[in-house]
Amino acid sequence: MIMNIIDLIEKKKQGKEHTKDEIKYIIKSFMNGTAYESQISAWLMAVCFRGLSENETANLTEVLGASGETIDFGDLDNLVVDKHSTGGVGDKVTITLIPLLAAAGVPVAKLADRGLGHAAGTVDKLESIPNLNTNLSVQSIINQVKNINAVIASQDDNLAPADKRLYALRCLTDTVNSDSLLAASIISKKIASGAGNIILDVKYGAGAFMKTPEDAIHLSKLMVNIGKIVGKSVTAIVTSMEEPLGRAIGNSLEVIEAIEFLKGNIQSGDLAELTYAIGTTTLIQIGMYDNKNEAQNFLQELVQSGKALNKFRELIIAQGGTVEVIDNYDKFELPLYKVECESKKNGYVQSINAYNIAQAAKALGASRQNGTSTLDYSAGIYLNKKSGEYVKKGEILYTIYSNDENKTKLAQKFCDEAFSINENKKNHCNLIYSIIGNNDEDNDV
Repeated sequence: MIMNIIDLIEKKKQGKEHTKDEIKYIIKSFMNGTAYESQISAWLMAVCFRGLSENETANLTEVLGASGETIDFGDLDNLVVDKHSTGGVGDKVTITLIPLLAAAGVPVAKLADRGLGHAAGTVDKLESIPNLNTNLSVQSIINQVKNINAVIASQDDNLAPADKRLYALRCLTDTVNSDSLLAASIISKKIASGAGNIILDVKYGAGAFMKTPEDAIHLSKLMVNIGKIVGKSVTAIVTSMEEPLGRAIGNSLEVIEAIEFLKGNIQSGDLAELTYAIGTTTLIQIGMYDNKNEAQNFLQELVQSGKALNKFRELIIAQGGTVEVIDNYDKFELPLYKVECESKKNGYVQSINAYNIAQAAKALGASRQNGTSTLDYSAGIYLNKKSGEYVKKGEILYTIYSNDENKTKLAQKFCDEAFSINENKKNHCNLIYSIIGNNDEDNDV
């Protein structure tokens, strides 16, 4: 049967289901240039309005994942873990978690992205370490996992290239907001990454792509089901991003906070809670433990003994970075200004709007204004007070690190608007909303 891109656009406009061959044809036509970008844009818009069935989404996932090279870890394939976050403000859990899991004996291959939205990506944060290289070849990724159990690398152009091009077009045409397209994009990259076990941190709230826990659960279930269809073991953890994760927002500041966790200096709070929760879930998924408390105790011991920190040291050395940053934070690029901002009243911090803090970080240059923007690795914000903590008038509420006085003033305006303070003591809110795994059961927390 001869296919035509116009007919396939019309088919999706009518809400009809594509066959796998039709999806292959659409993506192949896009990649080889026989279809105009405007035509693929029209198809993407039709998908946003009409949706894709679960089978269509799985087929699109497989086609995107097979569009380039696939990493082959050999005998390790079914053991390798890749952790993915849908993105959030101050989210440095990849940097705390990967060394921790590697120290536990779990091979972890994390293929990360640079940030394009309101927050910087994991690669941006790691590249604040002087000389550290994330642009690794496929063979280098394989070798590093086999040698030290851990790698954090940027997505190679040869891995799922169709997804990379399609995502860029979705950004230009405002067709990002589709669960099916988002699920296919995320899982296709994991197919290419070669990892058999995928852990997803699906965030909701003011600082996240998904605004409600219900939306995040819907996306999570779709990705878990797609994972089953394409032969991957997937667990999704639905977590809140109403306010920033941890206290540091900004590239080098976040790496420093991650190092402090790995040194055992951050034993409580949301960063520790989420790192251990995802780590525990991972150990249970791969069958290393079947008891959450025992798994968490094991991970905490790896931090307290220094083994997790040593694994991060090994990762930095393997990727050419200046390892001295672990013991001397002055080795990072330093900002010109440190501005301590005081609270204007007494009270408990009720909330810190993550989106406003993200806008402040962007104003400082800690995340990108657009795809060609350069980053200021030294800029950022430190939250001296978090939700539930009491602050006195005149006490330091947050600190801005900056290289420009005008940018500092704009960031301060965003930060002031982010904080809500009153005399009522705030109740603790659960960070983890639900865990969704291959057993088809939702575990509400």
